[in-house]
Amino acid sequence: MERADAARNRRAILRATEELLSTHDLAQVSMDRVAAAAGVGKGTVFHRFGNREGLMRALVESRVQALSSALESGPPPLGPGAPPADRLAAFFDAVIELASKNVKVMAAFEQASTDRLSSPIYLSWHAHVSGLIASAASSLDADLVAHLLLGSLHSDLMLRFLRTGETDRLAAGLRSMVATLLR
Repeated sequence: MERADAARNRRAILRATEELLSTHDLAQVSMDRVAAAAGVGKGTVFHRFGNREGLMRALVESRVQALSSALESGPPPLGPGAPPADRLAAFFDAVIELASKNVKVMAAFEQASTDRLSSPIYLSWHAHVSGLIASAASSLDADLVAHLLLGSLHSDLMLRFLRTGETDRLAAGLRSMVATLLR
């Protein structure tokens, strides 16, 4: 169990990081600046998160926690109980919605990440997507198709669509791809 002061510091650091990202580029969001904004020592930030990549990962993980819970035990179609194709479409809709509400945080995580494919978030999402694909279309290479679909989320084009408010178009395109693949 996390100590109360450690939990408070963690929340303050994540809040300060988010606030700094809302007004600055990632290059301007140093660990020193985060520590000062959070009212903690720089050593506390490094001890808690290791480096800037760890800090960005923790910030993104705090955002995806609700989505992860919904995937495991939420109502259909996002949660269990719906056909795999419906769950997959709902998953991509939820990811697009999450990304549209957290564009700067997600972009900062992308910039700070050195190995996105080993991120716990990516690994979890890949397992979910590949499992749904395998259930819906056993003739497909579910592992590869999952990587390709998830890879489309990590592109400059997606970031452009999110920043220009074209999330409906993006979500419709992903739903169309999923439906075509799983026919």
